Amino acid sequence: MNTAATLADHLRHAARLTPEATALIAGDQYWSFAEWLANCAAVAGGQAHTGQPLCTTGSSLELAGLACVASLQNRPFWPVDRRPRDNPSPTELPAATALVISTSGSEGRPRAVLLSAANLDAAAAASNQRLPLGAGDLWLNCLPLYHIGGQSILWRCARAGAGVLLHDGFAAERVATDLARYPVSHLSLVPSMLALLLDAGARPPASLRHVLIGGAALAQPLYARATAAGWPLTPSYGMSETAAQIASWQASDGPWQQGLVGRALPGCEIGITSDGRIRLRGPQVMLGYLNGGGPDADGWLSTGDLGHLDDEGRLTVIGRADDMLISGGRNVHPLDVEACLAAFPGVCDVAVTGLPDPLWGDRVVALVVGVVSAEALLAHARLHLPSAALPRKMVFLDRLPRNPAGKLERSTLRRIAAEAAA
Repeated sequence: MNTAATLADHLRHAARLTPEATALIAGDQYWSFAEWLANCAAVAGGQAHTGQPLCTTGSSLELAGLACVASLQNRPFWPVDRRPRDNPSPTELPAATALVISTSGSEGRPRAVLLSAANLDAAAAASNQRLPLGAGDLWLNCLPLYHIGGQSILWRCARAGAGVLLHDGFAAERVATDLARYPVSHLSLVPSMLALLLDAGARPPASLRHVLIGGAALAQPLYARATAAGWPLTPSYGMSETAAQIASWQASDGPWQQGLVGRALPGCEIGITSDGRIRLRGPQVMLGYLNGGGPDADGWLSTGDLGHLDDEGRLTVIGRADDMLISGGRNVHPLDVEACLAAFPGVCDVAVTGLPDPLWGDRVVALVVGVVSAEALLAHARLHLPSAALPRKMVFLDRLPRNPAGKLERSTLRRIAAEAAA
């Protein structure tokens, strides 16, 4: 396969090489590679198109099929949870565009990312090398297919000749049932999904080799709880702009610590700018954004994430630069406070935000899910945090606002904190 192979190319290759092998399982339905390709080809052949991007919403099964249909028709695919108002004309997209995918939009309006087949194929090849994936393996995909996390699994599995066990969204009980029912080798989760599986008493099957964790920060207590129960976690770092995973931690990287996401995938580079932001370069970095902007002239993409690299090239993600609070004249990142509070017994989930304060600058506010007293939690925080980072208010909730990709909705956190303060 050349580096510009398409999703359709990989499906054709798998259908020739292992036509009867499992391509897709969804509910009680099953398709071999030969059947899946034939079904998608029939839809593609009977559907007229004018070169416009195939922009559509639908169930996970519908979006998985239409991703293949669009590739067979050699047209860009844009899966969405809600159809955008303005469908771009073909002249607005670079000719190489294979996928238009929206960012998670945890802060403000989502942006449409343009990815080529070369971007997506390079990302799949690198991921399949880091988390060895081959013919006969089975990846349980419970991530939304209108986000890059779900779409990237389709590419990885097609490229490897592996099967996809597709769920229409995440439900802990159903994931637990299918882990016991099928020989799942790979699983992608965000931390909140992992926590729900543990709460449901789900157990990792012997076949499970890799649980790719991304989309949000993984707390040390959750990592410890999951690994003690036998879950083979691989914390990772990636984004829509890099066609998902671009770095991941392995046991060979040494003991895991909060924020550690390991080394860059093969063929990719990670750097840190003078102001501490993570920058990325490699064949899987996007073409650009729909409305302009993207990598610089040297191919580097500067992100909004803060991080640092050690002497071995291992990346630790500190958090979003935009989330940084200034409390009492000191920089305080919400992730540091969240990590401290999450370690206290009884805390199930926690998020930290800030409110304007005439004395402190930013008043640190903790939003907590769990059965714990504010006094005990604050006493714990005093033992581990500087005065400027201590929560000045705690708000107890039944659950935290997260988007379908599992990321905290920071703007909603600030609104909840403001309402509680009022």
